[in-house]
Amino acid sequence: MPFPLWTILIAGLLPWISVLPAKFSRDFNNSNPRDPAYWKEGFRLRARSAELNALEAFPLYAVSVLVATAYGGDPIWIEKLCGLFIAIRVLYIVCYWLDRASLRSIVWFIGLVCSVALLTSPAWS
Repeated sequence: MPFPLWTILIAGLLPWISVLPAKFSRDFNNSNPRDPAYWKEGFRLRARSAELNALEAFPLYAVSVLVATAYGGDPIWIEKLCGLFIAIRVLYIVCYWLDRASLRSIVWFIGLVCSVALLTSPAWS
């Protein structure tokens, strides 16, 4: 399977990876994993927010990869943009965890540009 398609799987797993560290706590109740009180503040809130943002970013990215590969985008550019997107999204999660809001916003924008570039790549290839 080509690398760009593997990155769809990786991007699909990022929401789970985003929130996983916040679940390693004695306070976490797996019988009620969506308890709003648990996710109310601090690291837990940031991890949950990173999870939600990863879920929001996934559809545009996945469709962009499929459009780029199906409609003749340059395979070299597609691979580079897919790799950059995944690296940027991992950095985005780390920025959320570490409460680096300004850097996180810049990184988010770069990820968005990657998705848009992928989606439009057949037009400029």
